[in-house]
Amino acid sequence: MITRTVCFVAKSGTGKTTLLEKVIAELKDRGYRVGVIKHDAHRFDIDHPGKDSHRLTAAGADTMLISSPEKLALIRQHAEPPPIEELIATYFSDVDLVLTEGFKKSSFPKIEVHRRERSSTLICRGEEHDPALIAVASDEPLELDVPVLDINNPAQVADFLLQALAISD
Repeated sequence: MITRTVCFVAKSGTGKTTLLEKVIAELKDRGYRVGVIKHDAHRFDIDHPGKDSHRLTAAGADTMLISSPEKLALIRQHAEPPPIEELIATYFSDVDLVLTEGFKKSSFPKIEVHRRERSSTLICRGEEHDPALIAVASDEPLELDVPVLDINNPAQVADFLLQALAISD
């Protein structure tokens, strides 16, 4: 099963995470199971020195999973980042939709987050015209070929997502 996916893209510091937090809460309040993938262009480490999990990874484990009654974390070493499609197929079969933060080069539908004080230009409607753009969440009115949603109205963004992904509410 291909899970319904939408990528939230924007320039750094625009408020992708803040908007996603509110949209996720809105979708959860409506009873949906939501998966999220965060793209990090930099190195990150959730496995900290001194912890057993870090020691096992440092010893050479290619895959290390830590599990508790409430959650699990998987640390897998790889030479190349896996394609987003593989991540979705492997880890998100139990959710109604997947929202990503980032992955602006993917072919999945995108909502661009825009704030007037951050930038006057858009990523998906600037030098390049991304055909996967389905909407812009903005704090100012814009004249575009896609719907412009109110960045401060997560319920409106959630409504749009459900409609765009043909998920009945």
